[in-house]
Amino acid sequence: MTISPEQKQATDWLLSTTRAVRKRLDLERPVEPEVILECLRLAVQAPTGSNSQGWRWMIVTDEAKRAKLAEFYKEVGRKYMATKGQEEADEQTGRVRSSAAYLVDVIEQVPALVIPCIAGKPANLESAAGFFGSIHPAIWSFCLALRSRGLGSVWTTFHLAHAQETAELLEIPEGFTQAAMLPIAYTKGTDFKPAARGPIEDITFWNTWGESTPA
Repeated sequence: MTISPEQKQATDWLLSTTRAVRKRLDLERPVEPEVILECLRLAVQAPTGSNSQGWRWMIVTDEAKRAKLAEFYKEVGRKYMATKGQEEADEQTGRVRSSAAYLVDVIEQVPALVIPCIAGKPANLESAAGFFGSIHPAIWSFCLALRSRGLGSVWTTFHLAHAQETAELLEIPEGFTQAAMLPIAYTKGTDFKPAARGPIEDITFWNTWGESTPA
């Protein structure tokens, strides 16, 4: 079976326009539980190490629990943004920082917060790549599925400084590692575009580091 030009075009559009969405999250429009579940059904088609499928998905829509998670997020996020505000930034980086600061201010208003978890804990740095490699592909597939349905998100980690308190709040059992937190909402408009990136040839090497020409 060959891939049609239409299928390729749709896939390329999805991959090149799935942005980290913060300011354009619609904080007023509810997100239907079934839409999140649809996206998760697609997400768990992602590969996972040794076919372990140790992922679990914590969806938080309760207002009080979202508010508590926001406290954790804001505490760390505001400290981080304060340090970044002292650094020089180009125009694009400045927009990203402004967007990140906005999310820190409003995260409790986002309709749903999704915390992907995976069974176990990485034993050391060497095993961490394989460990998180069993959940990261599924998280990104989830983001792509959201985009295809008019929703947006952004991969965040500020709350992980309070992972233990988060586990207690949400009754996440021992033996599971939280990998991220994704704020989920419909987007204001869907006209996202590819980001500005440098030439791929400048950062791609063939056979030897620094060699930019294929043999």
